[in-house]
Amino acid sequence: MGKVAVVFAAAAVVAACSVAAVMVGRRMRSRRKWRTVVGILKEFEDACDTPVGRLRQVVDAMAVEMHAGLASEGGSKLKMLLTFVDGLPNGTEKGTFYALHLGGTYFRILRVHLGGQRSYLDVQDVERHPIPSHLMNSTSEVLFNFLAFSLERFIEKEGNESDSQGVRRELAFTFSFPVKHTSIFSGVLIKWTKGFKISEMVGKDIAECLQGALNRRGLDMHVAALVNDTVGALSLGYYHDPDTVIAVIFGTGSNACYLERTDAIIKCQGLLTTSGSMVVNMEWGNFWSSHLPRTSYDIELDAESSNSNDMGFEKMISGLYLGDIVRRVILRMSQGSDIFGPTSSVLSEPYVLRTNSVSAMHEDDTPDLEEVARILKDLGVSDVPLKVRKVVVKICDVVTRRAGRLAAAGIAGILKKIGRDGSGGITSGRSRNEIQMQKRTVVAVEGGLYMNYNMFREYMEEALVEILGEEVSQYVVVKAMEDGSSIGSALLVASLQS
Repeated sequence: MGKVAVVFAAAAVVAACSVAAVMVGRRMRSRRKWRTVVGILKEFEDACDTPVGRLRQVVDAMAVEMHAGLASEGGSKLKMLLTFVDGLPNGTEKGTFYALHLGGTYFRILRVHLGGQRSYLDVQDVERHPIPSHLMNSTSEVLFNFLAFSLERFIEKEGNESDSQGVRRELAFTFSFPVKHTSIFSGVLIKWTKGFKISEMVGKDIAECLQGALNRRGLDMHVAALVNDTVGALSLGYYHDPDTVIAVIFGTGSNACYLERTDAIIKCQGLLTTSGSMVVNMEWGNFWSSHLPRTSYDIELDAESSNSNDMGFEKMISGLYLGDIVRRVILRMSQGSDIFGPTSSVLSEPYVLRTNSVSAMHEDDTPDLEEVARILKDLGVSDVPLKVRKVVVKICDVVTRRAGRLAAAGIAGILKKIGRDGSGGITSGRSRNEIQMQKRTVVAVEGGLYMNYNMFREYMEEALVEILGEEVSQYVVVKAMEDGSSIGSALLVASLQS
């Protein structure tokens, strides 16, 4: 019995050692996989870093590119397009006006009634609808017939309530894509962005396309202005506060415009306006600088996009792309370890992760990050532990922090160009005493990314203070403009009629 006991004891020891070895092996493999994930995250975080010194380099590059774009056609990545808007609404406008806004994700229709003073602005019957995906690669006729039909339905709902009965309706067409204007009333499409691919429209007059569709439906409606969405936001901002000189959109895409002196628009020498200034549409989504913190994920996204080597700045800061950058990092981690389980086929689909889901995960304040778990499950990733969910939140934070801080640098670049950043501007030659007389500057901001994503907004505003400094930043006011591009465009038409 003694020998049997010894044999059993020895066997038990061997078994225990084997189990222990297996457990140790599993722990070591798990640690190695975890180290792989941590390494990927650390590398990504470092590549996205935006210290204030780097942001100021981006500011300088933006101001230089603006100057170059104003000096000559094709002289810069920034198109610096003339809008032929040299006067903005001042509150004396009267009447009823309409706006149709074609954006990147939604289109809006609204009616505005003005009573001749700033306190009387009545925005009526705002309709907001998603753009059917099939329209984005259809034909110009199909797209504009759909928009005309939507306007017809909108007008039919007015019944006898509108004071526009029996009167030709004046319409502002807010068009959120690059256009070369020939006047405030017309302009040709330069290129599509935000996923639209109707190639036969490039070079066509956008206002004419819409007016033709309205005429075909027998609508007594006149396209009275073709307006970029940024210009609409600027118009509403200026209507409420004449210190508004810059407008920026952070939504599906991103763009900016600002009020420039006509004598600074060198590529159009002899340009005269009664106000001495003109709104310039920057088309800043195409801005590029070697100082931008580009990662391998950005390079892959760009290469696989429908507009590769284009819109580099927009792809780092706008709502269309942030979700896909997050997806690509998660996919890389999933392929490098099994902490997310088997690699999900859903996770391999471009743009399957939308930025509103990134916002929901980033701002998930439940103890177990239940919203993160729910969204990951929709991506085919189930039952991940809490520490992995925390990694996902961190990825969202890194992407959004970079976007918000770069957005702030873009705004600061405009401020520098026009001498409102405390430095006196790129070529002002002003004295120190003049520089110290800082003007109050209002920046009108619109777009779902800014309006709905709190962390993006906080990172942007925090970075703007960092870049400008406490003393100067107190003179820069950022104001949200909900539906500003649509309402402001209607106000702009009203100002043309008054």
